[in-house]
Amino acid sequence: MKKIVALTGAGISAESGIATFRDANGLWEGHNVMDVATPEAWERNPDLVLEFYNQRRKAALDAKPNAGHRALADLEQHFEVCVITQNVDNLHEKAGSTNVIHLHGELFKSRSTGDESLVYDVEGWELKKGDCCSRGTQLRPHIVWFGEAVPMMDAAIEEALRADIFLVIGTSLLVYPAAGLINFIGEEVPKYIIDPELPGIPERNNLHLIAKKAGEGVPELAEKLIKEYTS
Repeated sequence: MKKIVALTGAGISAESGIATFRDANGLWEGHNVMDVATPEAWERNPDLVLEFYNQRRKAALDAKPNAGHRALADLEQHFEVCVITQNVDNLHEKAGSTNVIHLHGELFKSRSTGDESLVYDVEGWELKKGDCCSRGTQLRPHIVWFGEAVPMMDAAIEEALRADIFLVIGTSLLVYPAAGLINFIGEEVPKYIIDPELPGIPERNNLHLIAKKAGEGVPELAEKLIKEYTS
């Protein structure tokens, strides 16, 4: 069975109504990202950081997977599929994807500020001051903030090295280290980039550019790959 590795970014979640992480003026839902997404912000104003992610979580509870998410999940019927996502929502899991690596953390999980190995599911949408781990230490959002290491990067590289087909969906390939994953893919491996605003790289042998949103481009590509590799 062929292995598909898909790197997904904010574009696929935006079609489900999830606010993208960055916009042109550097704000995220009206907040400077440095005020809500750094270790320094947490030290300075944990109440603001908790409330910010509570609101993101509350919005994400009602979000539904779109056709792009569903098409990726459906590919598991024909391929071994690993989704490596830069998104912190759970839309891939809601759609049915069973092998998802979250590079930037998970919105619906919290972790101990005293022991990073203690990670918990967030029930509902609210994480409050005074919510503590089993050792009595305050819980924080299980998010990789600016300036923090990306602990799942090594696992993502291992998956990428095993790809028979590599997809890039809804990401500008500008956010590192995630954008560097494509450099681990062999020249002989077919690569497909699906995004309405394609990065400034030329189409070449085994690199195919699809200037469409995920909700349209992924189902079309999935149908093509199923015909090409399984019929």
